[in-house]
Amino acid sequence: MRKLVVNTFVSLDGVMQAPGGPEEDPTGGFQFGGWTVPHWNDEMAQVMGEFMGKPFDLVLGRKTYEIFAAHWPHSDDPGAAELNRATKYVASRTLKDLEWENSQLLEGDVGQAVARLKQEDGPELQVHGSSDLLQTLHQDGRVDRYQMFIFPVVLGKGKHLFAEGAPPATLNLVDSKVFDTGVMWGAFE
Repeated sequence: MRKLVVNTFVSLDGVMQAPGGPEEDPTGGFQFGGWTVPHWNDEMAQVMGEFMGKPFDLVLGRKTYEIFAAHWPHSDDPGAAELNRATKYVASRTLKDLEWENSQLLEGDVGQAVARLKQEDGPELQVHGSSDLLQTLHQDGRVDRYQMFIFPVVLGKGKHLFAEGAPPATLNLVDSKVFDTGVMWGAFE
């Protein structure tokens, strides 16, 4: 059975929108894109490389898929080869054709489609970004592990990892690290 692992960047107030740059996701007039950049360091990149250095497939929402598909196939940044090689399972009601290599649309109810994927043989399923999709996966109890880089910033608005109305859950901290930049990384199951 495959595990579904959420890998995300969040602010202290739980915002996960546009961590890498202003052009990533300005939805709702969000003007703080790139809020992770001043806090990033090589040690954090090493941790990120550890969980992206093993085989994985991706489960992505439409918006994150479009952002990733516009960038990663043309990039030689660290992690590009792994992201391009991974099978991308995309939750969308509007996309019909997926041009990024190894991409497939999830058919029918997304929670049920992910439950089927988890029953198949294969590498770990990772979710990056995809704030709307995460609400559904959390609601349906499909997430096995949350791996979060928690940044020492408060943004006040934006898309949250756990939106209002998310069902209550108790998680256990199973691993953690603190970086010189004030960022904390935690794995919760």
